[in-house]
Amino acid sequence: MGRIRVGTCSWTDKALVSSGWYPKGRRDAEGRLRHYAEQFPVAEVDSTYYGLPSIRNSLLWADRTPEGFRFDVKAFSLLTGHPTRPEALPADLRPALARQRAARDEGLLDEVWNRFGAALGPLRASGRLGTVLFQFPPQLAPGKAAVAFLRRCRERAAGWPMAVEFRHPDWWRAEHIDATSALLTELGTAAVAVDMVQTLPASVPPVVRVTSPELALVRFHGRSTAWGTGTKEERFRHGYAPEELAEWVPRVHAMAERAREVHVLFNNCCGDAAVRAARSMRDLLGSRRVDPCD
Repeated sequence: MGRIRVGTCSWTDKALVSSGWYPKGRRDAEGRLRHYAEQFPVAEVDSTYYGLPSIRNSLLWADRTPEGFRFDVKAFSLLTGHPTRPEALPADLRPALARQRAARDEGLLDEVWNRFGAALGPLRASGRLGTVLFQFPPQLAPGKAAVAFLRRCRERAAGWPMAVEFRHPDWWRAEHIDATSALLTELGTAAVAVDMVQTLPASVPPVVRVTSPELALVRFHGRSTAWGTGTKEERFRHGYAPEELAEWVPRVHAMAERAREVHVLFNNCCGDAAVRAARSMRDLLGSRRVDPCD
């Protein structure tokens, strides 16, 4: 049975920092990460979606966490087809981004891919890179063009551990499940299962498919009906009840039967809701290869 790691989708979220969860004396950047890593064995890095990571930060993250800790790093927005602000890029690349809006600039993409990969080097060398999470936008619907785009992404990310979360629900509708699973298996990427509200047109079904023997992931987004429409706080405001988490216990255990590691990450980032839910889920999962960390 694979090892189960439970954590949150950020340890630097402003709402968490202001919630009082971090003790006095450990509220600077170093203290926060060291404290978090004493409580949980895995964390998602979401800042890398909004701006390119740096080798310096990767070195610091590796230095401030114990051996065996894992970081799941979100792919930069330009790599997944999301709109990207010029300020998200280093100054020397911003003119190329302006040109790309008129015509695709493969040179810019090549450079961004290279810099992103280089920045992850210290995490890979220290064994702390769990996976690179490619969260694709709702506009990426199933079809030939989308499949070709996924294949290009995998080619550029050759040698990286890779996980895919789709935001277009059709990928996991009944008529596409088998084809989606087969594609991700062929590409050697882990499918990300999601928990979210299920009453909206944009709701992604909570389908669980293990497409990589190395890793399986679940991301808990909360069950707010403001998904896709409200502010960030409104979209993710949700306190998970024990019965909502309990629905996932047999699913997570089943995932652990087929993958070496399972990462269970909470993205309901309002106050300390995510860390509270992560602790509750760890308790519910019991001791069956669940990494307690603390």
